[in-house]
Amino acid sequence: MDRTPVIAALEDGVLTLTLNRPQRLNAMSPALIEAINRELARAKDDGDVRAVLLTGVGRGFCAGADLADGGPGEDAGDGPRDLGAAMDRLFNPMIRAIRQLPKPIVAAVNGVAAGGGANLALACDIVLAARSARFDQAFVRISLIPDLGGTYFLPHIVGDARARGLAMLGGSVPAEEAARMGMVWQVFDDDALMAEAQKLAHRLAKGPTLSYAAIKQAMNAAATNTLEQQLDLERDSQVALNRSADFKEGVAAFLAKRPANFTGR
Repeated sequence: MDRTPVIAALEDGVLTLTLNRPQRLNAMSPALIEAINRELARAKDDGDVRAVLLTGVGRGFCAGADLADGGPGEDAGDGPRDLGAAMDRLFNPMIRAIRQLPKPIVAAVNGVAAGGGANLALACDIVLAARSARFDQAFVRISLIPDLGGTYFLPHIVGDARARGLAMLGGSVPAEEAARMGMVWQVFDDDALMAEAQKLAHRLAKGPTLSYAAIKQAMNAAATNTLEQQLDLERDSQVALNRSADFKEGVAAFLAKRPANFTGR
């Protein structure tokens, strides 16, 4: 078994990041998070990366922060571990990088996604799940609150009442129920998940990446913008995209009834 905490592979514009700690259900260690953050920085700057696919090895997507060896916080000597420092240095930059990456990110949830692992998946743009997968908001079981954006994503995705119930009761949501609640885009049989996820990621990689980046920016802003502000943002994005070579190619392809060849320019 490869001991690298995250296996990265780039093929045809898709950077696949596979969490690789199956003996710990891919629980997030500092080394794993640092590896994800490095790869997201690479994805942002590398023009050959046009989409990202995030998944896990084995029977779990991610069991959240690794609670072994005293927990996920930074060593603070004789006192309690400094969880705030770990969140500032590792966890929160990872979620910000996912949301701000100007390229689409697909999560293929191949098994349990618990605690921070569930919210890691929810931070991605499109979530696919195996039929056996489940999403656990397990924080309250150890007297914590949902983090990695959980208190932000859950109310926006499932509504306030369900979000509070999931958080306060430590709810576990099976994949098909997660799809009904809006947490998951599609559910597939376990043995079909990765093929379908790769198909979707490669479709995105061939698409208009400038448009994807603008969509992500607009969706991120919508949570706090007024309607007037959002209309202005949409106007400004359309003006910029209208000047792109990809827009011209898209229109030409539509009129010629042929597939478009988007280049990200």
